[in-house]
Amino acid sequence: MNASTDRIEKQITLKAPRSRVWQALTTAEKFGEWFGVNLTGKTFTVGSRIQGEQASCSGEKKGQIWDAVIERIDPEQFFAYRWHPYIADSSIDLSHEPRTLVEFELAEITNGTLLRVVESGFDALSTARQHEAMPMHINGWEHQIKNIEAYLAQV
Repeated sequence: MNASTDRIEKQITLKAPRSRVWQALTTAEKFGEWFGVNLTGKTFTVGSRIQGEQASCSGEKKGQIWDAVIERIDPEQFFAYRWHPYIADSSIDLSHEPRTLVEFELAEITNGTLLRVVESGFDALSTARQHEAMPMHINGWEHQIKNIEAYLAQV
């Protein structure tokens, strides 16, 4: 993983065809299953704002809302959304804070699919928010990459 002050980059080779990886990323309910957010009945469409209740790593409800705006969808190649990164205090008003950009890029390779994840835009956050969010997301993306790998291994 490469981390700077503005971006986090992660990639993994998934032992699944690109079409299956794509479905896990862009079918909202499937995304929610491995990402840990309830997106039952939701769909991802460019320009739409999607919200769902987050679960903790142990599967218990956290009570926080995952809130994303779908930025771009290029079938079986690229999926991106914007969101407010990690928040320890859910009472903080984030309506005027910039969102970071999360990009998923897929490439078909001999033994499966290469998934590259980039989250950028941390430098636009306040210093306090940047210092809070960046370390949490470095660890979080490590965890989420393993989650999608495990999800694809069982479906």
